[in-house]
Amino acid sequence: MTRILHFIDSLSAWSGKTFAWCIMILTLSTCYEVFVRYVLNSPTVWAFDMSVQMYGALFMMAGAYALSQDAHVRGDVVYRLMPLKWQAGIDLLLYTIFLLPGALCLIYYGYYYAADAWFYKEVSWSSPARIQIYFFKTLIPVAGVLLLLQGIAEAVRCVQCMRDGAWPPRLHDVQETETMLLHEKEDLSKADPAIAHPETK
Repeated sequence: MTRILHFIDSLSAWSGKTFAWCIMILTLSTCYEVFVRYVLNSPTVWAFDMSVQMYGALFMMAGAYALSQDAHVRGDVVYRLMPLKWQAGIDLLLYTIFLLPGALCLIYYGYYYAADAWFYKEVSWSSPARIQIYFFKTLIPVAGVLLLLQGIAEAVRCVQCMRDGAWPPRLHDVQETETMLLHEKEDLSKADPAIAHPETK
């Protein structure tokens, strides 16, 4: 089971890291637009649409990656203080009520949304350049599939944690500084309980 979970994690990571290059494309195109607009006084007609599509592609395809790294924003002030089994139970409930149905809707409606766009060879209505956007809309159901797979993997992790009382291992990647410091403190507190409760010294 761990190998399957890690495979799903690696698939989400590959997708997120691949589409992270959209940031580079977006940065370069924005810099180019600023230069030609304010220096050469010759603005482009495609820069706005490119920025929208790059942002959309990035956020759609990086969602599963963020989920695999537990990087989505959450109000965890109280959550952190709960026992691990309670955390897993809450996560499992939220995945079941919100994430999994949302991913299924994204796949179902996104498929027809993308199919219509391909049928009409849809272009951007707000751009004088008439940029094609139907291939970008294909990312909607693809992102839904990735989110569904990662959501199932996270639900399985929740069940394992509720059973074993500890979170199963996951593929590690870059982490926020706050998360790294929190994990370091947890490791130190396990080695020396006085660090976690200095007032007991």
